[in-house]
Amino acid sequence: MLEMNLFIILFLFNFIRTLFVILLIYYVVRILVRYVLPILVNKGVKNMQQKMYNQQKQNQHPERPEGEVTIEKNRGAGGNSSQDMGEYIDFEEVD
Repeated sequence: MLEMNLFIILFLFNFIRTLFVILLIYYVVRILVRYVLPILVNKGVKNMQQKMYNQQKQNQHPERPEGEVTIEKNRGAGGNSSQDMGEYIDFEEVD
């Protein structure tokens, strides 16, 4: 009889301890999701925005003064060197 009562008491004690641990984990996760997760998400979003801004700034061509002429060639894959020489323009001399 004494062994049975001891078994029941130990079972109830372990059951209550398990419930306590489950509730503790639940509230810790709830606090993390409510307070810590938004901070991490905001930090990640700001980091991505900064990377996109830097990438866009890097891809922009610098402003040129009015009247300056520049020639930019696209170096595509598999282009012939004869195509890089430019266009041939036929002209006639004026007397």
